[in-house]
Amino acid sequence: MPENQQPSLPEIHKTAVFNAPIEKVWAAVSTSEGIAAWFMPNTFQPELGYEFILHAGPFGDSPCKVTELDPPYRLSFDWAKDWSVTFELKDLGGKTEFHLFHKGWDADKVTEFGQPHTIVHGRMDQGWEGIVAKLQGLVEQ
Repeated sequence: MPENQQPSLPEIHKTAVFNAPIEKVWAAVSTSEGIAAWFMPNTFQPELGYEFILHAGPFGDSPCKVTELDPPYRLSFDWAKDWSVTFELKDLGGKTEFHLFHKGWDADKVTEFGQPHTIVHGRMDQGWEGIVAKLQGLVEQ
């Protein structure tokens, strides 16, 4: 690799097994109230093509759009100008295998807030750990 070429940024992938039925996990990842309880306040509606807002606190409002909806197994949405997020669920008979994919990382791009993807990627990679743990705590109550 040439000296001045930055390494590509991989997608972020988090996985966990929740001690909760798939219906309960699906409700937490596919409703506005559910998403607000573990991720961010939002205007989400579970409709293909629906455009919604994630209220990202100090980072302002991020526009999003539902791009895939396959209840209760898969939900994808575009987030801001570069990213996509997918929640994938697998029924394990009373438990649920959960996967989160955060794609669209590019070492040459910056966010709407002027932060390089190379910086934000590391923050988000760590951040998703805590966010998924929060989701797990919520659905296992």
